[in-house]
Amino acid sequence: MSRPEHIAPPEIFYNDDEARKYTDNSRITSIQAEMAYRALELLNLSEGPKYLLDIGCGSGLSGEILEEEGHIWVGLDISSAMLDVANEREVEGDLFLQDAGQGVGFRPGVFDGCISVSVLQWLCNADKTINRPKARLQRFFSTLYASLTKGARAVFQFYPENDDQIELIIDVATRCGFEGGLLVDYPNSKKAKKYYLCLFAGQQTGIKNQMPKALGEDGDLHPDEERSIQYEKRGHQYKKKSRDRKSVKNKEWINKKKRIAREKGDKPVANDSKFTGRRRKVRF
Repeated sequence: MSRPEHIAPPEIFYNDDEARKYTDNSRITSIQAEMAYRALELLNLSEGPKYLLDIGCGSGLSGEILEEEGHIWVGLDISSAMLDVANEREVEGDLFLQDAGQGVGFRPGVFDGCISVSVLQWLCNADKTINRPKARLQRFFSTLYASLTKGARAVFQFYPENDDQIELIIDVATRCGFEGGLLVDYPNSKKAKKYYLCLFAGQQTGIKNQMPKALGEDGDLHPDEERSIQYEKRGHQYKKKSRDRKSVKNKEWINKKKRIAREKGDKPVANDSKFTGRRRKVRF
């Protein structure tokens, strides 16, 4: 299956139909919520409401999570169709139609943190002749760095296409002043594996500001995978019992049924013989 960023630019790919399908899909909304909660956890915010930026907010699915956690948020997205759906859903955040590759146009030091879900890989795609991935990433990270308070975090969940893309993103972010690195949750899983770029806007000191630990590093499984494995084990055990179960229709069972039928006397019963319960050969 082709990656969405290879099909069309985001403002074209996420048209009216695609924006509504994306928002109405229960599986997508569930995954989006899970990743938004994880990104918010990685922000490691102090107590109290914070002023947060949601890059590529789409129809406001991630923003609703921020709102539920008591934060005030601002969202920007390149797709007008996505923002129209967000307005129809009456999300609480302030919404801006903006191409992140052209920079983040906010006052310096205004945000306490930033999250982004499934967006960063789009900036690496040269879908137009004027789009140079490295230049777009540099413009984005430099303006984002300026808009964050000192020591704030920015967490990006994204789907890298290859290792070169990861190296490009981290290299540009570091050159723009960010510290931090890549976090891979459930690295040994094909389905649950998720990439998070955790960046610090300014020098980090103390244990609190160290890189967080990835989920599944110790071999732990994602909860969905644990349930799937348990289900498969139950099915395997049931099939094994079925294979191991011996046939109950042996000679003893047949004689018992015949004795009961004779006692009832409702219908004639065949006489017992040495052939009773004997398995017949297969005829071809």
